[in-house]
Amino acid sequence: MPSRTHITLAQARRIALAAQGFHEGRPAGATRRHVSRVLQRSHLLQIDSVNVLVRAHYMPLFSRLGSYDRGLLEKTAYHRKKREAFEYWGHEASLIRLDLQPLFRWRMERAARGEGTYGGLARFGREKRAFIEEVRREIEARGPIGAGELSIGGKGQGSWWGWSDGKRALEWLFWAGQVTTAARRGFERLYDLPERVLPSEILDMPTPSAEEAQRELLRLSIRALGIASERCLRDYFRLEPKDAKARIPELVEAGDLMPVTVRGWDGPVYLDPQAKIPRRVEARALVSPFDPIVWERTRTERLFDFRYRIEIYTPAEKREFGYYCLPFVLGERIVARVDLKADRAAGNLIVHSIHPEASIAPEEIAPALGDELRLMAEWLNLGSITAPKTWQKRLEV
Repeated sequence: MPSRTHITLAQARRIALAAQGFHEGRPAGATRRHVSRVLQRSHLLQIDSVNVLVRAHYMPLFSRLGSYDRGLLEKTAYHRKKREAFEYWGHEASLIRLDLQPLFRWRMERAARGEGTYGGLARFGREKRAFIEEVRREIEARGPIGAGELSIGGKGQGSWWGWSDGKRALEWLFWAGQVTTAARRGFERLYDLPERVLPSEILDMPTPSAEEAQRELLRLSIRALGIASERCLRDYFRLEPKDAKARIPELVEAGDLMPVTVRGWDGPVYLDPQAKIPRRVEARALVSPFDPIVWERTRTERLFDFRYRIEIYTPAEKREFGYYCLPFVLGERIVARVDLKADRAAGNLIVHSIHPEASIAPEEIAPALGDELRLMAEWLNLGSITAPKTWQKRLEV
């Protein structure tokens, strides 16, 4: 790419969408290879417990691939011999590319020292070392098992998400890299020792220094983002500000980050030197609140003039758009918010509400949105779609 000092906002949007694969057409039939390609491009998939529509880690694949077999992700993530991912703290709890495991060992080492984790969990680690070691030995003897199967630790305490001491010990061990997720039973983690879950060729890889690992994580971040501020870069893998501030100038000097300007963006902005700038992007995708394209909310607002907040934790009477609103990407813009729920018992996809952006007429987006909703219903094995009356004819559902 020729050297650039200024990127237009339209170019920045196309760069960001292309970095996440939205410039490519969806395959006629998604295979495991397609799933692997999405994981290779985004590096990780955020995991979240909310299941009003579908678990968070499944949605980015649907947004990019269309209707795919969710079992493909299960095999990619948890297959005993063909595993391509592991669970750890990347961007919150995440499924992360397996080959990146060495890049997180510095974070595991910090967690074992009580750094970079939740304050309560760090305190528990300091005060309950003997108990934690007893839990680790039980996992060694019995794993893979869930937290509820521990013979020690008691039941939930009614505080701190109702975690028992056994669950706290497991989460401390997980942060410290001393146990990992072997599989999931429903959404429950089954814990085991890393040496019984992860391939030896991964565990035997050299451990980079914290500085080397952070530089590589920032390189991966800019490839996944295309264009980003310092805040966006460190947010991707949740690096501490002091770590990112130290590493970013090193990457600029090495040519891995290209400083540019974008009108309306304050502060330094960095471009991936290998970024693609498509002439146009013709995306059509409902994206999860936990999709990388909208992770860093200030970036979403700068790129798309779209102020987005998830309202799950907002009292119902104070919600503006709905409990689980998905941004709808059409072309190169985010054009609407769609509040969705999967009623699995009734086999129905419920469209609670649709809120087009102020500059968008419903007729502009209805045909494409109707197609996307029908595709989602098919993917989730839901036989019907219920939409607000004012939208039913427009969407043809």
